[in-house]
Amino acid sequence: MLAAYLAAQSLALISICLLSIPVWACLLGLLLCLAHGAWVVPRHIRLTHASAFTGFRRTPEGWQLWNRAKGWQAVQLHRDSLALPLMVLLRFRLPGERRIRAVCIPRDALAPDQHRRLRVRLKFSRRRWLAPE
Repeated sequence: MLAAYLAAQSLALISICLLSIPVWACLLGLLLCLAHGAWVVPRHIRLTHASAFTGFRRTPEGWQLWNRAKGWQAVQLHRDSLALPLMVLLRFRLPGERRIRAVCIPRDALAPDQHRRLRVRLKFSRRRWLAPE
């Protein structure tokens, strides 16, 4: 995933350089592109930042995600979350936030049996869309 992101970032940088725009606009575009990469890579790709979500569980209270900064946090899953054989895409909202976030769990991130159980639980859980209490 890192390689794909770096390839896309490189193409964006090359296209900014090839545009016939003023030098200041080119430099601003390059700076913004690099700043975006510095923010995205540790949080969403390498998962090394303290706010990166790295754990997911189901408790009697509902679904929860874990990060080093705040520990386990209750989340409300959205109906457009996907549970596919190759990946699980969780779209969720934290309590008190309007923003909808997403986490991708590829097939090789878990043992095959655990990934299958997660997909089944997401597809057939009765209370999966309810807001956390």
